[in-house]
Amino acid sequence: MRLQSKEVTNDKGQQYHICCKKGDVGRYVLLPGDPFRTDLIAQYFDNPVLVAHNREHKTWTGTLNGVKVSVTSTGMGGPSAAIAMEELIHCGADTFIRIGTCGRVCEESYDEALEGVVITGAVRDEGTGLHYAPIEYPAIADRTIVAALSDAAKKLGRNYAEGVAQSKDSFYGQHDPDSMPVADRLHERWQAWERLGVMASEMETGALFIVAATRGVRCGAVMAYNSMKDGTMQVTCEALRSLIATDAQK
Repeated sequence: MRLQSKEVTNDKGQQYHICCKKGDVGRYVLLPGDPFRTDLIAQYFDNPVLVAHNREHKTWTGTLNGVKVSVTSTGMGGPSAAIAMEELIHCGADTFIRIGTCGRVCEESYDEALEGVVITGAVRDEGTGLHYAPIEYPAIADRTIVAALSDAAKKLGRNYAEGVAQSKDSFYGQHDPDSMPVADRLHERWQAWERLGVMASEMETGALFIVAATRGVRCGAVMAYNSMKDGTMQVTCEALRSLIATDAQK
């Protein structure tokens, strides 16, 4: 076990931001950004129960394969995503899958047949991770989660590529770079991501991978292009079932 963060709790003994405590969540947690998406994802669980909703963090817990699993929204961006993961770890979680939507970057990502991307690693174009590890340290997904997600997509007949994401801090820096004083730098960097074959642009994965590496837990991610349709949720829950079954044999 690597270094763990100090617990910060409220007057009820709950984690300060997510308002959960040990026993409220499973070791397996899905991490969408949007609180409203937790309601949709929870319907794929057996017997889902709303546990807590505070600020941008909304948590449901149910079961898959008879094992407790949860979904907690992180909000937008690395800072709130890192807070959610830290506090979920204090509640006993150790396996995380970021699930959400992303933008297309390189030419290959614009293949309209692709539904999304299983993220293998992330460009650390964000600041939260710098409070955990030097920029030279790579943001890499857990390989067992990558395999589970890719295998689940194939099993369900869904078309998800494997690839790298760019994790950024500024939505408008991507979508309206010319309005920024550093427009030239933003264009130059985007061109580099295109040339390097980056498949997705989003705002949380890089930070989550770095927090997971720091705290010694597992994290992966699957991102949908355009909108997070049922396929992404089905793939993620099938991957969770596979991980649960594999872990049970250890």
